[in-house]
Amino acid sequence: MVQAYILVQTEVGKAGSVSDAIRDMAETVSVENVTGPYDVVAKVQAETLDELGRLVVARIQELAGITRTLTCPVVHV
Repeated sequence: MVQAYILVQTEVGKAGSVSDAIRDMAETVSVENVTGPYDVVAKVQAETLDELGRLVVARIQELAGITRTLTCPVVHV
């Protein structure tokens, strides 16, 4: 299992709807609205790194109101 934090920048006024849409995805562990350079931080999980990539590129980045994402995979050291 691969987990990652997805940091999301949204258009002004779109953080709530973006959070709701990400929250509804089965791969989502948690979603928080935050302040600072990003508007939403989501923790997601997938079976493989490839599946994680497809989740971000094909589903999350396609949501209305998202302007940029940064994916931070969790590592265990």
